[in-house]
Amino acid sequence: MTHVITDLCIRDGACVEVCPVECIIPGQPEKEWPWYYIDPDTCIDCGACIPECPVEAIFPEADVPKEYGKSEAFNADFFKSGPGYEALNM
Repeated sequence: MTHVITDLCIRDGACVEVCPVECIIPGQPEKEWPWYYIDPDTCIDCGACIPECPVEAIFPEADVPKEYGKSEAFNADFFKSGPGYEALNM
């Protein structure tokens, strides 16, 4: 299982600093990819990022509230066809 950063994200960056496997990546360009994204293939499900988020934007994949369901797809797209895919395959 992985974690998902929802569209509540304010790009605070605290989650990045505590991630032990460095799987949280800022979206670039910011207008197209406005928040941070968690690489589902790298995330070890430690949950260290959850308490660090000042706006409670991070959830375990199975616990993402329905109103933020689109965030799961947006996160997946970032790594399937967006800049996260390109960064991982350089």
